[in-house]
Amino acid sequence: MKKVFKILLYLIAALAVIFIGMISYVVFFLPNVGKPENITVERTAARIERGKYLANCVTVCVDCHSQRDWTKYAGPIVAGTEGRGGETFDQHFGFPGVFYSRNITPYKLSNWTDGEIFRTITTGVDRDGNALFPVMPYHYYGMLDKEDIYSIIAYIRTLPSIKNDVPKSKADFPFSIIQHLIPQKANLQNKPAESDTLAYGKYLVTASGCVECHTKDKKGQIIAGLEFGGDREFKLPAGIVRSSNLTSDVNGLKLWTAEQFIKRFKIYQDTSFHSPTLSEKDFNTIMPWMMYSKMKESDLNAIFKYLQTVKSIANKVEKFTPAN
Repeated sequence: MKKVFKILLYLIAALAVIFIGMISYVVFFLPNVGKPENITVERTAARIERGKYLANCVTVCVDCHSQRDWTKYAGPIVAGTEGRGGETFDQHFGFPGVFYSRNITPYKLSNWTDGEIFRTITTGVDRDGNALFPVMPYHYYGMLDKEDIYSIIAYIRTLPSIKNDVPKSKADFPFSIIQHLIPQKANLQNKPAESDTLAYGKYLVTASGCVECHTKDKKGQIIAGLEFGGDREFKLPAGIVRSSNLTSDVNGLKLWTAEQFIKRFKIYQDTSFHSPTLSEKDFNTIMPWMMYSKMKESDLNAIFKYLQTVKSIANKVEKFTPAN
């Protein structure tokens, strides 16, 4: 009996050593996406203009990396805070920790190389080798055209420097371990020609990360097979708001026309529209309508045409459940 007991102790000890070794490897050696490239992005007028369009209207980098005014509908950006960072994503919104958007103005990025910024945008690994929480959709940015990433870099280099020291993000256990496994090497693609409407629409949907918010999730991970079916929950002071079904189901976009889809965005650019002031009890949305509304009509049309081709999912979304 003593011999059996000793063998069990040895097995338990061996398993503990293996487990500790695995955790140590993950913590100290991952993520491993390779070193930053030695690149210098030329800041041409064309790149800066393209980057401005992407960062403000498509990838909407400026949306998360600025201060949003949640007393108004859709939380428009507070003028003068573009790129300062500091937006909080914490347990109140269902995140496994407390995460802050980084300051991406020259105040913080002047000492970063273009290669370090490129790696961060496309893989989720910062200049110090730390894994970023994927509320920043770097998995999708890593599937874009290299030239578009260069354009974003060229543009954010032109942002006015804003002194704002953002607290360090902190993940809860065990996600603090799991987070090291998430970043992966970029899988960059060539941007399709705009004349190839479906392919270009898919590219824009990827750049905008639409699937991330418009898919039901489980513990922060979207559920495979339910892409674009909506119903992802977001907790706001007034209650729970859920994302819309974007598939061609009757509960989604089946009865919509391209003109109606485009108009749904463009109403926020109408000179007669003024974002109403809301109380915490009023319905609101995290959808950055004010930014997406500046997208070109041809791009919105391409997005609509592509969404018409994704798998139809029969899901009637209850848009809002008020808090008790």
